[in-house]
Amino acid sequence: MKLSKRDFLRMSAAGLVCMPSSLLAQTDMRAVTARVADIQLLPDNYGKTQIWGFDGIAPGPEIRVLQGARVQRRIVNDLPDPTSTHWHGIRIDNAMDGVAGLTQDAIRPGDSFDYDFVVPDAGTYWYHAHNRSFEQVARGLQGALIVEEPELIDIDREEVLILDDWRIDPETAQIADTFGAMHDLSHAGRLGNYITTNGVYNLAKNVKRHERLRLRLINASNARIFQLALEGLEGWIVAMDGMPLAVPQPVEGSFLLSSAQRVDLIVDVTAEVGSAGHIVQLSRDESFSQVAFGVTGDGTSARRGTPQPLPPNAHAMPDLGSARDIALLMEGGAMGGMRGAMMGGRMSSMRDMMETGNFWAFNGAVGGMDGPALAELSRGETVRLKITNDTSFPHAMHLHGMHFHEIAPDGSLGALRDTTLLDRGEVRDIAFVADNPGKWLLHCHMLSHAASGMMTWVNVA
Repeated sequence: MKLSKRDFLRMSAAGLVCMPSSLLAQTDMRAVTARVADIQLLPDNYGKTQIWGFDGIAPGPEIRVLQGARVQRRIVNDLPDPTSTHWHGIRIDNAMDGVAGLTQDAIRPGDSFDYDFVVPDAGTYWYHAHNRSFEQVARGLQGALIVEEPELIDIDREEVLILDDWRIDPETAQIADTFGAMHDLSHAGRLGNYITTNGVYNLAKNVKRHERLRLRLINASNARIFQLALEGLEGWIVAMDGMPLAVPQPVEGSFLLSSAQRVDLIVDVTAEVGSAGHIVQLSRDESFSQVAFGVTGDGTSARRGTPQPLPPNAHAMPDLGSARDIALLMEGGAMGGMRGAMMGGRMSSMRDMMETGNFWAFNGAVGGMDGPALAELSRGETVRLKITNDTSFPHAMHLHGMHFHEIAPDGSLGALRDTTLLDRGEVRDIAFVADNPGKWLLHCHMLSHAASGMMTWVNVA
């Protein structure tokens, strides 16, 4: 019997693939090397661009496993700087979370670290550097981690689409070495001038009319908020941040995808043969195609109905009636009016903060991993966290190790997420069950903001 790759993944996850007993104790610890490389990022009439990439490519190699399987990767650091790797969105053992300075020491140049964990939830996830991430992710250290459902989904094919932007010096074709620039730290973050999908500008794919596609979108940019729409495609949102929606949500108009967020779409190709469908990026000045799907022929003659929901991932439901209330106030930044905050155990003026590269505060204190936890949580308790954005910029708040529900104004629980976007002046309550022990980072995923004060953590014990 010939096994497909998916059949093999399924059998391996269930422990059904027979191996000699001498091999049972061995692991599949594959090495992935973070290293400097030159790639053709820009069009061919430009020179190559030096990036930092996993195995020397950007995005890094896709990791694809079946739900419940084990991921084993030895990250080898062949970079000039220490690094670590975070497995974004995975409910992981704390020691494997990859946060340098909190869950592990950074991997020094020439050293390696073995990551070994089980993936409990199907969905779209990603992995990226988590030491000086505002620089290392911007240089290319990120890739997709796809966890497949045990059963096949009713689609014809799928595409993983990693959206990113790069700040490029057009004269040299190199990534601009402006990491830690004061404007990026204090304003909207490091925004690039060259936008790609899967490392390609104006990515194009061939499709057939009436094909049904699953599109896994990942925003790997440092700070860009993508406003996206569909053209020549009819679509439904079926999952956000890896977590399935109970009912597929039709895409009507545009939708936002902030830094670190993911969205799974199921789309039907409705464009005519010889034309193209598009994922369109909208902006104030113009709209343009992020990804084009050229229709080369007819698929099935008839359209399918609304897609079925994806199988849910098992999560404990928050009990809001017994929830512990915690507040997180975000302050600072340009035009924020904050005069100062606690920093290093003493009250510091905004000028003193700026001299050390800090512009933001959580609850009146410059955030960091060496300070006290935002909260000491008992395992299994429900937390209701009120986040207030009292700044002039949007922020994408990411919780490690656990997913949360956004709470609607009527008190109902929204979809599970791991990253929530708050616009300027916005207040949002989220709720989660603290069921994963360890020290878990909570930070803004506009990575320059995290580097300049927007970082804290909770301890679950």
